[in-house]
Amino acid sequence: MRRVPLIGLAVIGTVVVEIAVFVAVARSVGWAWAFAALLAVSALGGWLVPRQGVRAWRRFQAAAAEDHAPGRQVTDGLVGLIGALLLAVPGFVTGLLGAALFAPALRSYARDRVERSVERHTSPTLAGNLFGPRRVRVRRTRASSPPSPPPTSPPPTAAIEGEIVDDS
Repeated sequence: MRRVPLIGLAVIGTVVVEIAVFVAVARSVGWAWAFAALLAVSALGGWLVPRQGVRAWRRFQAAAAEDHAPGRQVTDGLVGLIGALLLAVPGFVTGLLGAALFAPALRSYARDRVERSVERHTSPTLAGNLFGPRRVRVRRTRASSPPSPPPTSPPPTAAIEGEIVDDS
């Protein structure tokens, strides 16, 4: 696939941006303070990585023991682990992105994006097994065919997966 060259360009671009931001921070606060802050952020990330991994594993085991779909716990743990890894990577920009993934609003947004990506790239059955039943809204629409006599009961509404939520 063509993603490999794009990943390489993204890594090179990230390194260039990190160096530029480090130089800018070092010029404004001093080289020693900038280096100390960089080490502190990386040490925090290094401390968080194993804790986030263990936390995700425990939440996965608890969900599996209760016969719940473990996908939500897995994706939440994955987002936390990615945040900790970004903090561990030396750099202010990656550290800021990693810290942002610990904010509840951004973490839930990232978790939802990961879940949607998994749902898009896997079968509906597997996604249902991972994340549990999904609520879907089904809208009844009128067909553009000639009018027919009104039915005595509403026509059945088909949904591929999930439960039908009737707003009426």
